[in-house]
Amino acid sequence: MDREKKLNLFREIGALQEGHFLLSSGLHSNIYFQCALVLQYPDLATLFCQEIANYFSNFDFETVISPALGGIIVGQEVARLLRKRSIFTERTDSKMTLRRGFKLNQGERVLICEDVVTTARSTKEVIEIVENSGAIVIGLGSIVDRTIEKINFNFPFFSTIKISAETFYPEICPLCRQNIPIIKPGSRK
Repeated sequence: MDREKKLNLFREIGALQEGHFLLSSGLHSNIYFQCALVLQYPDLATLFCQEIANYFSNFDFETVISPALGGIIVGQEVARLLRKRSIFTERTDSKMTLRRGFKLNQGERVLICEDVVTTARSTKEVIEIVENSGAIVIGLGSIVDRTIEKINFNFPFFSTIKISAETFYPEICPLCRQNIPIIKPGSRK
């Protein structure tokens, strides 16, 4: 499926929203991707995650790790398609951690999966957890890459959709200046 068909699918489902949004990063945007609205349909989750799985199918790794909440379904589905182990990180007192008995071993090779990457803050927190465990990140796969500037990871980054969505610091947000009400749809508090 080409990029425009994917974006139209997101629009039809209501997963690509326009307005004034407060992102988890603290930035404001006129566009918001609510991937959960796409991922609620298992056939669509498989469709998008299959692209990620295909890209990383020849990479050598044992585990897929994802940040909660948005990345869990993506990570689980990619892991299922590639027959790998799937674990996730979650926030405890605003700090990303491994819980629920999940562990990474020294030298274990790990793929990170996300739903949407904007500033890569969650990804960077997951990288830190992986590296502090002595494991090795081999790549990052996401449904949507909405980064403005290219982020230099030391590993491959693949997304099924790349879109340059505008983001604004709150103090210079033109949407705020127009008194457009802001919506905070993300999961991070």
